[in-house]
Order: sequence, then structure tokens, then C-alpha cells
Amino acid sequence: MYRRKPYLVGHQEFAALYGVESQMVSQWLHPSRGVLDPATAIVVSGVRYWPLGFACRFGRTTPRPKLLDVRYRERLIQEQGEGWEADSRDQLPPIVGQQEIIELFHLPSQGTLATRVSAGNFPEEDWLLSGSMLWLLDSVLGAVPELRARARSLAWEVDDQVATALREGTYDGPGSTVLTRGRYARKAT
Repeated sequence: MYRRKPYLVGHQEFAALYGVESQMVSQWLHPSRGVLDPATAIVVSGVRYWPLGFACRFGRTTPRPKLLDVRYRERLIQEQGEGWEADSRDQLPPIVGQQEIIELFHLPSQGTLATRVSAGNFPEEDWLLSGSMLWLLDSVLGAVPELRARARSLAWEVDDQVATALREGTYDGPGSTVLTRGRYARKAT
């Protein structure tokens, strides 16, 4: 079990590290630009997240160097609490969001989980990034006895196949891919 969590950034935090709008990160990711490789990120609940170490190095690796906002970096570290700075996605422990948790427990709906979270009957998120809650898989699995003790109707049974896939990095269920959004989403399908 991981004692300390790695520092992470989402689109908004990545952009703020370089003083640009969050849409710029999407532009960097676009294949025609080739500035930011999507393989450098992990995908959790359909959204990309990067290790802070990689995000901070990114500005020095581009053809047109970008200046890192060191104060914002320090603020991110302070907000995320005790942790460590990973440099690549391969160094990250298993991380889950709402879609993976719903699949892990075969919950009837996202509303079921959202109700538990808002009522304080679910472990506090390990990260709140770009408006999304993320948890270490170990944080969620460690809370199973307490979830079962508080449950009235849900069994909180862990699907071992999903847990294993998440742990091994082979999970391909809901939330494992980035969905195209916006006005061009229909054209992509």
C-alpha cells in the first residue's frame, strides 16, 4: 500500500503551471501539433492526468521553451499534502475516479456513488484536480470494511477482476479511454 501519494496535475493545473488557458493543453495534445504526447498521461474516468514531475519538465522539452510558474508548483504541492514527485506515468500507483469505482463495485448508478461521497460515507478523495475527485485504489479498497458496516442495501462487493486489472494497468472498462467532446465529437464517430 502506498503511504504517500504522488503529485498529479489535470488539464487546468498543467495549463496554470505555464500561465496559459486550459484549452492550450488540448492544443498541445493534438496530433497536428505533436507538442505533448498523450502517452505521457494516465487516463482516469475518461480524463488525462500527468505526474507533476513530468509536467514541470515539459516546458524545457518543447521546441519553444515555456516558463514554469514555480509559485504555482509550490501551491499545488502544498494543496496536495505530503507526497512525492513522480516523473513518468509508469511510476504512478493505481488511481481511480468515479467511473472505475462504479465498475469496481458494480454500483447501480453514478448517483449512488455521488450520494455516498456528498454525505461523507465514502473515503475522502486523495486529489481534487480540474474539478474531478480521484482516489488511490488502495484508499478505496482499504475502506471496504467501513463501507460495508455503514451500508443499508449495497453489499460493496469488490469485483476482483476489475481490481486486478486496475492494479496491473490493464483495465479497459468505463473511464479507460478519453472520449471526444465538444462540437466535433459526433464527426469523430
